[in-house]
Amino acid sequence: MLIDTHCHLDAAEFDVDRDYIALLAKRQGVAGIVVPTVERANFDSVIELCAKHKHCAYALGIHPLYVDRAIDRDIETLVAYIKSSNPIAIGEIGLDYFKYTPKLNPAHIERQIFFFTEQLKVAQQFKLPVLLHVRQAIDDVLKHLRRHTLVGGIAHAFNGSLQQAEQFIALGFKLGFGGAMTYRRALKIRELAGKLPLEAIVLETDAPDMPPEWLGAHGRNSPLELAKIAQVLADLRQVNVAQVLTVTECNAYEALPKLAELCTSLQVLH
Repeated sequence: MLIDTHCHLDAAEFDVDRDYIALLAKRQGVAGIVVPTVERANFDSVIELCAKHKHCAYALGIHPLYVDRAIDRDIETLVAYIKSSNPIAIGEIGLDYFKYTPKLNPAHIERQIFFFTEQLKVAQQFKLPVLLHVRQAIDDVLKHLRRHTLVGGIAHAFNGSLQQAEQFIALGFKLGFGGAMTYRRALKIRELAGKLPLEAIVLETDAPDMPPEWLGAHGRNSPLELAKIAQVLADLRQVNVAQVLTVTECNAYEALPKLAELCTSLQVLH
């Protein structure tokens, strides 16, 4: 079965057809969709979305590019939500040093680091995996991960070196591959997708962002593209797509044990 380990199905781009996309993806074999939050303001809407669509599971966290809209007390709020609800992970959290981000400056980076490290402490406290955002900040993310005893998680949209990939794997993390891997010019990502152990890889869309090549740079991505993304991974590895589906599903469940429980319960019901 297909598992979309990172999809912002709550985004405004899905306001016109969110329910349709969720249901059609399920009918097309997407057994689970992980929906991470990006700030305190969308905790409730993401939880409600996942309550409506039982094959969707939520993660709670504050994204590094939203820390300018966060307050310190949001960490306490995150803890309260974890105690009163059932997130499968902490996320989307991490660091983003993309140099073309308009608001990026030393103060913003310091704020990112504060929220990242505080959320790692929460993940450690509750023994929850984390969904990592690591854009142009992989070495710093790894540095902070080594300072905490975590149960693992997923390095979303991985775009680092083989050596960095191996460091994440050694720390118990899976690596997320999605639309970026489908571009023929993305030689580094495609080489990694073909070379890394399949047991280290999970599939994702990051919808509505990171559209695959066939949608064009400005197309709206969605979980409906996951089957074709899986086929690209199979082609790069020169294996049958059935093998990719089986192994990446197991990988997702290993990284996110509560997702495994959810999907298993849904299979029993049906």
